[in-house]
Amino acid sequence: MRSAEGMELYQELLRKSDILVENLRPGAAERLGIDYQANRRINPKIVHCALTGYGSTGGDRKLKAYDLMIQAGAGLMSITGEPDSPPSKAGTALADGITGAFAVSGILAALLEQRISGEGQFVDVSMADCLLSLVLDEPLDCYERLNQSLRQGNRIMRFSPFNTYPTTDGTVAIGAATNEDWVALLHAMGRSDLAQSETWMSMGWRVANNAQVDAVVTAWTQALTTAEAIDALNCSDVAASPIRNFSDIMQWKHLRERDMLQPLRHPTETLAGDVIGAGFPIKLSRTHKGYVDPAPALGQNNTEIYAGLLGLSDGQIGELKDRQII
Repeated sequence: MRSAEGMELYQELLRKSDILVENLRPGAAERLGIDYQANRRINPKIVHCALTGYGSTGGDRKLKAYDLMIQAGAGLMSITGEPDSPPSKAGTALADGITGAFAVSGILAALLEQRISGEGQFVDVSMADCLLSLVLDEPLDCYERLNQSLRQGNRIMRFSPFNTYPTTDGTVAIGAATNEDWVALLHAMGRSDLAQSETWMSMGWRVANNAQVDAVVTAWTQALTTAEAIDALNCSDVAASPIRNFSDIMQWKHLRERDMLQPLRHPTETLAGDVIGAGFPIKLSRTHKGYVDPAPALGQNNTEIYAGLLGLSDGQIGELKDRQII
């Protein structure tokens, strides 16, 4: 893109394309002459998606960002951890992943609209915006007024009980989002007597007095193994799960049955043992639901694109490579 011939190739590709995705910092595309306004003059139907840390508008748009900074800036770290602990990030690069998922939705929506209007558009996807949309799932502005800590540990402030509880050999997650759930849990714990109490049957009271509620549940779980607690809760149709580590996940039969644990094949290296990756999480009834090949190496499909889409000969491609145009 820094040479006239390179830009000609780029523009010819643009004319034959539906979608362009870039993750340049705001301002870089304009300097290269490949921003949306320049692109739409070449192809008015182009759907141009820009993935950035803070978006293509706003005062902070040019700030450098990685997932950690976004988790900090968008507020996720402020609500992650125990009330008396420092802020903490999520255990995975959540902003990176969720932004890609939002981008796919935006691109598909713009492409569908393009089929109706005949025009493309700019899809502006910000990591901070995407993560904030998840953070504000909770009414965080109400917490201070209710004298509640922003960091709630493993519980959810709107329900009680809704937490993790110790067993003799681990921990279980248990949640009661309705009074029907609470009655079922009381039955499983052998505490149906509390179902006769108007106080204990009030969700509002249980949320305000969550420590008392958690104490009742803990008194039951800590006398059982994880398997015993889960069996009893499943029999009563109470939402519950063991806390699985990665080794447990590898042994979870349910994931195997759903093709979610897939050995990965490296495109160029021989690996000493299997490396397991997640299978394709969207299951379609008619079309293929998995991965056929590993992700392409950098430039792996260049010849196919230049020859197939632009009609360049092997000689022309070789000459362009020799001159470092491509």
